[in-house]
Amino acid sequence: MRILGIDPGLQTTGFGVIDADGPRLAYVASGTIKTTGVATGDLPARIKILCDGLREVVARYQPQCAAVEIVFVNVNPQSTLLLGQARGAALATLVSGGLAVAEYTAVQMKKAVVGHGQARKEQVQAMVQRLLNLPGIPGKDAADALGLALMHAQARVSFEAMSRHTTLQRRQHAQFRGGRTY
Repeated sequence: MRILGIDPGLQTTGFGVIDADGPRLAYVASGTIKTTGVATGDLPARIKILCDGLREVVARYQPQCAAVEIVFVNVNPQSTLLLGQARGAALATLVSGGLAVAEYTAVQMKKAVVGHGQARKEQVQAMVQRLLNLPGIPGKDAADALGLALMHAQARVSFEAMSRHTTLQRRQHAQFRGGRTY
């Protein structure tokens, strides 16, 4: 199964693609989509760059599913709103491309990848490098995206087992504590 992880951001959106075959995980690609070349106040142009970039990543790497980070509430409500708009654009692009999308918090991802939910970015980068046998440390946004893909690779096995043995619908909103699957 090919999994796409997305760490949404209005200025920089990280993406990471891995292949998961049972317990075997293989790195495929990672990088960032940057909107810094556009004026800060031109939100529609930034959203367009983000959507076009995600469409290109999906077309190039052909993932079967995606994992996206759930937005946390910042101290600054304006920053939270802008991040939410970038995240919403990413979700809409992925879903309109026919991908199943799971959502996880940053704490869930850090706990799954590093072992504790308060891990620093550098710790996530180092563990992603180690888990995927990368020759170098990935960038912060790409490492977070790869971490989300790794988290989903672990969690999807449980989700599939639950869907086989329960009457709950897998696509039911808020089915799993702290995470959502559509």
